[in-house]
Amino acid sequence: MKAYNDTFFAPQLFINSGVYDISFYQNAFNAKELRRWNNEDGSLHVAELSVNGALFHVHEDKPAAGLLSPSKNNGTTALIGLFVPDVDACMEQALAAGATLISKATSYDYGYRQGEIKDPFGHVWLIEMKI
Repeated sequence: MKAYNDTFFAPQLFINSGVYDISFYQNAFNAKELRRWNNEDGSLHVAELSVNGALFHVHEDKPAAGLLSPSKNNGTTALIGLFVPDVDACMEQALAAGATLISKATSYDYGYRQGEIKDPFGHVWLIEMKI
């Protein structure tokens, strides 16, 4: 099997169609929007974002492919882990940007500090760091 030296995960987060504003990610995680494709009405089709070099995409629903936002899927189907240098500061910033607290940041005996939030589009994020 060929080795892939530049292999990395790039999650695709599906949101309801008709969304214009995804600034939550910039405000919550200091994400940089790298590229964006809009629909004819100006709503988001897909955007590529980066948090300190970690890529992810935000994409409108694709019902024909069964790729739906959490609100149409009875909740999210994945937990997004985001490692940061300061869990508490990141969670505070995300909450100020409009996230909902699921569980406060806690230090665990397995060497991580973690807390969970839900973004305004229904995706659950596990904000974490090694301690």
